[in-house]
Amino acid sequence: MKSLLLLQLTGLLGLLTPNASAQSYTNFIRQVQGDTGVQWDATVAYQGTQASQLEVPLAGSRFELWTLLSTPLTSYLLDTKLVGAYVPSATVAIRTEDPYALVPRTRADRPFYVDVTTSGLLSGASFPAASKSVTLFRHVQSYGAGGTGVGIDRTQATLLTQASIVTNGSQTLSYQVNSIPGSDRTAVRGEERFSVFSLADTVSNVPASQLASQYVQIWPLARGSIDGITGNQKIRFAPPALTVTVNDLYPNSRVYVQIYKGASQLGMSGTIIPGSAIIVNDSVPQDRVILLKDYGSIFTEDGQWTMELVTSTPFGIDRLSFVSFTVDRTIRVNGMINTQN
Repeated sequence: MKSLLLLQLTGLLGLLTPNASAQSYTNFIRQVQGDTGVQWDATVAYQGTQASQLEVPLAGSRFELWTLLSTPLTSYLLDTKLVGAYVPSATVAIRTEDPYALVPRTRADRPFYVDVTTSGLLSGASFPAASKSVTLFRHVQSYGAGGTGVGIDRTQATLLTQASIVTNGSQTLSYQVNSIPGSDRTAVRGEERFSVFSLADTVSNVPASQLASQYVQIWPLARGSIDGITGNQKIRFAPPALTVTVNDLYPNSRVYVQIYKGASQLGMSGTIIPGSAIIVNDSVPQDRVILLKDYGSIFTEDGQWTMELVTSTPFGIDRLSFVSFTVDRTIRVNGMINTQN
């Protein structure tokens, strides 16, 4: 028996604002027929309902929710659903500390959580095996040095674990660290993908199909340096020109150089050097070079001062580099007074 399916567009597309969706993204649903492999793409609004373009066969149909970013041209698979006779349902949702709505993402040193929900699983000897169990797969894939994931071949991902699920309900998997390949754990970049697949149904000749999938992007920790000044340097009058270099700034972050009186101390809030603050609002990490000069008016008195390169992200405030030095602008005159009779 074949029937049309009424699709409801909720979830991830609903997290995009109507304005952003209209101006920057093209959203569409791809329907792939389980018996013939025929596919049909239908453009959709960022929310609402509409009927499927093709009838759903006995072998089922897979529905893929995609969004296409115009600049830079990038496509994102947001969600998948398999619909058919005796086909269980599943959802996969990944949570991180970053509120970014489009694709779950986090930093290499931060945890993430995977919520897996299954329903429609049956029990009993009279039902086919494909209706009584599903398989959860965990894949990892590195983007490589400087990679962003654009154009990545996900068939090359490494299968890390797989497990059978035979009961309906929800479970949360917690990961304190990621498993992206790389010797320097602070510099890895890549993605972890969690997918739920149905079993192959040999009775109906239906192959194993993806029921739900989501991936989380892992980005490296930022690194930075302050060049042009050295530790314990004495500044007499005009301070030296500085070159501030920052690599792998988190896609949602702020970076700045601050100065405060006294020795180095974590957690200090100082005066931000004008021209040093940069806000990053992007989909991938960024590199920046900042040139600073003519900042001597910040030093209100002589003595020891500390300069810090700081970044603020959804995970907190981190110091990337610092240097302590001495300001001594006192003019001393050495002389002798002679008297004559």
